[in-house]
Amino acid sequence: MKISAKAEYACLAVLALARPRTEDTPVRIRDIAEAHSIPERYLVQILLQLKGAGLVLSTRGALGGYRLARPADQISLGEVLWAIDGPGEPPREATEPAARALASVWRHIRDAERKVLEQTSIANLAERTLAPEWVI
Repeated sequence: MKISAKAEYACLAVLALARPRTEDTPVRIRDIAEAHSIPERYLVQILLQLKGAGLVLSTRGALGGYRLARPADQISLGEVLWAIDGPGEPPREATEPAARALASVWRHIRDAERKVLEQTSIANLAERTLAPEWVI
């Protein structure tokens, strides 16, 4: 599985939007860009793509920024990746027996990848980024 830099940046941006905050205000592009070393102009393009896919909402103005369009537990990692890079390449047609045998393995791998991406929610990933609370 190949993940483009653009798709990885999109995932980082969505995770930044999913993190719990004390205020319910939109997250500024500059804050996301600085936190993850993403060029701001590039991040704007990514967020516009995510907005077009219905994954994020934007608010204009001095207090503007971006927020998730749905709760983080209702957005899958796959949705974010496919919004940026598309659904992936269609499988090649195989005619000879050896090529068909390999094609069935590649299809099985793609199906497994898709299943993991569909079952991994942004909320689950955001939880993994939080520092553990140590209790002694």
